[in-house]
Amino acid sequence: MTAETPTLLAALQATDMLLIDDLHAWQFELDEAALAQVGQGIFASDDRLLSIECMDGRTRRVWHFSSVQVQAARFDAASDSWSLADAEGEHRLVCMAAFGGDDSDADDEPQGASNDA
Repeated sequence: MTAETPTLLAALQATDMLLIDDLHAWQFELDEAALAQVGQGIFASDDRLLSIECMDGRTRRVWHFSSVQVQAARFDAASDSWSLADAEGEHRLVCMAAFGGDDSDADDEPQGASNDA
């Protein structure tokens, strides 16, 4: 993964799903304004570049990471995960790709075809 995505930011831009501390994140986003600043080489410790939300049982958990924290993340090839720290401590992020499917059969049948015999 490091050859393809040398930074956590690059990995996040190419991922569909996240695990954070072994929890499936149902929502994560990169702030466009902070992302634009990073694109200009500006890293701030008070921005919110990455926001992650998930449910832990009945508890909604939310994390916010600055561009400085995302830039400082370290990749662990053995676990295929990123180590990312905030004020609460160290977190482990796993970037995953989603699989999608189309349940429509419309493209499978030629025009005018029918199941009637």
